[in-house]
Amino acid sequence: MEMVTPVLARDLAALGRVSEETSSESVLRGLTATLAGDVPGCAGGSAELWREERMVVSASHSELIVLVDSEGDLGEGPSSEARATGRHVIVQDVLRESRWPGYVGMAVRCGVRSVLAMPITVERAVLVLGLYGVRPGVFAARSVPPLADMLAEQVTVALANMWDYDEVRTDAAQMQEALAGRAIIDQAKGIIMKSSGCSAEAAFDELRRVSQHHQVKVADLARLLVDEHQRNREGKAG
Repeated sequence: MEMVTPVLARDLAALGRVSEETSSESVLRGLTATLAGDVPGCAGGSAELWREERMVVSASHSELIVLVDSEGDLGEGPSSEARATGRHVIVQDVLRESRWPGYVGMAVRCGVRSVLAMPITVERAVLVLGLYGVRPGVFAARSVPPLADMLAEQVTVALANMWDYDEVRTDAAQMQEALAGRAIIDQAKGIIMKSSGCSAEAAFDELRRVSQHHQVKVADLARLLVDEHQRNREGKAG
């Protein structure tokens, strides 16, 4: 049975669209749901995204989260082997599997009879996808390469788009913070200039000298000065 279908191609491509709500977790949730719904013979999917030894896990069903977690605890299983070797791992029937006895017991308790684990390298991360069948022999070895190629292409695009969007959002937030800090520093400079009759340059030098002495950021010191000035004005007005 061919595992690559037009519906799968369409739904995978949709994962590459990003928005304000897009995150690693949302991409992985969409991916596991797509695998479970669109790949013939696949009843559930899991995804483990490894970046610098930190893992984000998602699955189409809660039982598969338990299975992935137990595999991590055991240190053995198809996903662990796929990640370690960089190769696809197929289990045609877990009841006939002898490599990982601890994993087999947990898989059977979760209702899993066949497994396909596929590692995908994305930039500095590794994504291990797990496909699970409730019947044995649902993943034919000859159908794995075209499925793996499509997943690698579409998942790489989806995650790269999401990470690029995150970077843009971070840059925008940092710029906004910098502009806000500059505005508050200008207010603080104005207060110092008015009280001491000094120049703008001298006022900034004074702010910087005090911030270094107390080991606080210039913007934080400026905010304290402006807040105190505002309270004093309100106290006099009252």
